Amino acid sequence: MMKYLQKLGKALMLPVAVLPICGILMGIGYLFCPATMQGGEITGVLPLIGFFLVKAGAALIDNMALLFVIGVGVGMADDNDGTAGLAALASWLMITTLLAQGTVTVLMPSIAENENAMIAFGKIANPFIGILAGIIGATCYNKFKSTKLPDWLSFFSGKRCVAIVAGVISILVSAILLFVWPVVFGALIALGNAIVGMGAVGSGIYAFLNRLLIPTGLHHALNNVFWFDTIGLGDLTHFWAGETSADVTWDLGMYMSGFFPCMMFGIPGAALAMIQTAKDNKRKVAIGLVASAAVCAFVCGVTEPFEFGFMFLAPGLYVVYALLYGIFTVITTLLGFRAGFSFSAGATDLLFSASLPAAAKTWMIVPLGIAAFIVFYLVFRFAIVKFNLKTPGREDDDEDETKVQLANNDFTEVARIVLEGVGGKENVTSIDNCITRLRLEIKDYTKVDEKKIKSAGVAGVIRPSKTAVQVIIGTKVQFVADEFKKLAK
Repeated sequence: MMKYLQKLGKALMLPVAVLPICGILMGIGYLFCPATMQGGEITGVLPLIGFFLVKAGAALIDNMALLFVIGVGVGMADDNDGTAGLAALASWLMITTLLAQGTVTVLMPSIAENENAMIAFGKIANPFIGILAGIIGATCYNKFKSTKLPDWLSFFSGKRCVAIVAGVISILVSAILLFVWPVVFGALIALGNAIVGMGAVGSGIYAFLNRLLIPTGLHHALNNVFWFDTIGLGDLTHFWAGETSADVTWDLGMYMSGFFPCMMFGIPGAALAMIQTAKDNKRKVAIGLVASAAVCAFVCGVTEPFEFGFMFLAPGLYVVYALLYGIFTVITTLLGFRAGFSFSAGATDLLFSASLPAAAKTWMIVPLGIAAFIVFYLVFRFAIVKFNLKTPGREDDDEDETKVQLANNDFTEVARIVLEGVGGKENVTSIDNCITRLRLEIKDYTKVDEKKIKSAGVAGVIRPSKTAVQVIIGTKVQFVADEFKKLAK
């Protein structure tokens, strides 16, 4: 299971890498054009430029689920074939169309009378469904890419049948979700109702669950309870309406304030820990991913580039990350720091919410932020080192592997010798590669001849299990892998 999650995490790296620049664009845009966030007329050169930048960034942030559809579909396919991405897209379109509000109310008219169910199906186009569609597309590709049909259906044989199978499976998945999705969503809303009366502890529980549910998209259920007027609460709407705690029955802003120190300072602290614990040869890669994600989180509270960068690689660490949100939210609530957001808990929202009547002790973002930075840094660094977690920059490859020089630059010949050394194409069940290694799954380990493989000029051979062989090639592994796949067909 852990191996599967790590493979999923690696597949998510491609779409996640697109997100940081979008967050930065939106942060700059909001700074130039507050009306994009707060409403009002947009006039003048700078506000128009800001509006343009916000829309440019939002084009991908708002469609993040679609990025996950294609990224997971292609990334989890055996040979990263685009056919899997097409199948994943077919699955996404099928599920989101069949479970759209307009469709489900025709299939089951009684749903229209269930407010929670309507909210649930209104949020069906979320990252969880995107990842699910990607997994369906990739799985169908891996299993059916070589399917041979009768002559009269031969046109649909092989890769052409993958999207069709994915569509059929998506219909079955949609039928299940038609009943399951509103029940799960409704249960979370009921949980939110129970938390409301628990004061500061309740705000911490909410923050913990909010982060914990991010991968599934089900955090929207809780958000509707606490931020909007689903049950007469609406922390966000009342805060931005210019009201104070005297106008409501709770401490206004308590369900938003705790996110500010965590997003603005906690994430940069955790990012620094990841960079410092990355392997020397991969530190630049880690910096490129998590440092830019930290900037996004600080400026405008866009956290997905950081969170999806490690949540599937180190799920246990992600639970700890969510727990830190809960702890800091309790502390923030008790200390009386109050700020609100209309987009997310970044510096931009903090700046514009500070003048609202419900805002209080906003200066405390400095000590709270410093504390969050230190705590997140120490906890992440300790956990990563103590448990050898595979966060960005800490993949399994040996540190010296990127320095390996392949002795033979005839990639076809290298691939031929390696293939012969692992027992021929009949003995190979799966072909993959990372930055430096050719990763193979085999049927019979007794047919593997390590001496033969090494004669190709490779740096080494690793056999993690009886069904796995890893050939250390170096940074030219992609060229060898491409030739290997051609020979193994």
